[in-house]
Amino acid sequence: MAASTAFSAPKFESLFLNCSSSQLVSCNATTQLSFFAKNRKPLFHRGLIRCDASSSTSSDVIVVNTDDNSSNNNAAIALSALEQLKTSAADRYTKERSSIVVIGLSVHTAPVEMREKLAIPEAEWPRAIAELCSLNHIEEAAVLSTCNRMEIYVVALSQHRGVKEVMEWMSKTSSVPVSELCEHRFLLYNKDATQHLFEVSAGLDSLVLGEGQILAQVKQVVKVGQGVNGFGRNISGLFKHAITVGKRVRTETNIAAGAVSVSSAAVELAVMKLPEASHHNARMLVIGAGKMGKLVIKHLVAKGCTKMVVVNRTEERVAAIREELKDVEIIYKPLSEMLTCAGEADVIFTSTASENPLFLKDHVKDLSPASPDVGGRRFFIDISVPRNVGSCVSELESVKVYNVDDLKEVVAANKEDRLRKAMEAQAIIAEESKQFEAWRDSLETVPTIKKLRAYAERIRVAELEKCLGKMGDDISKKTRRAVDDLSRGIVNKLLHGPMQHLRCDGSDSRTLGETLENMHALNRMFSLETEISVLEQKIRAKVEQNQKDN
Repeated sequence: MAASTAFSAPKFESLFLNCSSSQLVSCNATTQLSFFAKNRKPLFHRGLIRCDASSSTSSDVIVVNTDDNSSNNNAAIALSALEQLKTSAADRYTKERSSIVVIGLSVHTAPVEMREKLAIPEAEWPRAIAELCSLNHIEEAAVLSTCNRMEIYVVALSQHRGVKEVMEWMSKTSSVPVSELCEHRFLLYNKDATQHLFEVSAGLDSLVLGEGQILAQVKQVVKVGQGVNGFGRNISGLFKHAITVGKRVRTETNIAAGAVSVSSAAVELAVMKLPEASHHNARMLVIGAGKMGKLVIKHLVAKGCTKMVVVNRTEERVAAIREELKDVEIIYKPLSEMLTCAGEADVIFTSTASENPLFLKDHVKDLSPASPDVGGRRFFIDISVPRNVGSCVSELESVKVYNVDDLKEVVAANKEDRLRKAMEAQAIIAEESKQFEAWRDSLETVPTIKKLRAYAERIRVAELEKCLGKMGDDISKKTRRAVDDLSRGIVNKLLHGPMQHLRCDGSDSRTLGETLENMHALNRMFSLETEISVLEQKIRAKVEQNQKDN
């Protein structure tokens, strides 16, 4: 439940979005830093990219298009294009280090109408990860989809092509044109992407500062991602570190003290809009008894509500809530009686996971009027994404509809105290971001470690075979094993020193710097393959696999 944030605006490069090999999209990046701006933008609003299509051409850019289904010929063309890229002016393509990228839309950048089209139910996250990782330039992926945000985190083998592919995937799954997505999306790379997720987890980017529900949702991303092919080392490490950051910020800054969740903000909004005289006798209806619905019920009780109706698919959850709140009269009704219950309620809170609206204009227009105590006007407070109450319901004069975007009105109080806590949290996030980046940098040595071991093993095996050949065919198994063990022991002892100097836990920047220097030195000394070759191999493998699948 958050959006694009962070102190430092990212360095945005040209993006290959909505373009063929003869078209590029020009992007104008605007960077803002606002602390509780008048229009209540996010705490630290990072660069928001807006893309305007142009017809300018570029002769030094070759787009590798592997989406065609014409099999082997296209595979050859794609790989040939890759070879051309290596020698062209755009050879930075193969020199890029794989990047962590976040592409998202949030309550701060996109209206609820747009977000609900992009929302991905939790049950569909593994499928989305698999589809994203099947793209040619995407190696790892994760989805964070809540009522206030839909964010895609990926490890891209090429920033430009990876972003283009993800944007096209988002467009395909949501039926929203890429050009329209560009108007509302935010895009962050590497350190800025890391800092953004840490701020999200800490509650700094939420509509309600410090709210705790988003941390639980970040934890759920890790839980769902476990065992999913594509929720890899970098992305899982990022989200696990984000959980640590969220916990630490809440513990050390007390940022959640007095903070409200979206559910409590919804109740506050109802209290603000109802006539004061009706606060204790307005008829309350809660539709949905999941996490959000349960919180709504608890906050209604905290405001003095002693009786309410709860509509849910089954009674089990309602019974559990009733057992917990014994002094409150909670009446359960099944979904089949929802419209009847709505006609008998003054305020209706909706918080279900339904992908289709529960209330449309035709459902509501014939309901009996609300109580005179609330002015005869019924309130719908819809905190679901996708929305449970259709926008057409707002056309009725007898009804007032609010959704999650309207909760901003509730979040305006205590700005000074929240800003102070947010500044404290930013110091923690900056420290944790350094640690994560150092850990990720330390992973660069892993391919070199593997390649050095493989290099040494090839030499060992070759020399072992020569030695055994000279010893003849009549040597015993015991002797063979002894010679083999001898050769392994010599290699392991010789490699021990270099391996120690290639390992780093990422907690010491000086040690990390030395480790990376050692890595480059060993690559040179032993003529090992460089990271460029590793990247190229990954892309080649993906191109070939996707061509086979097609």
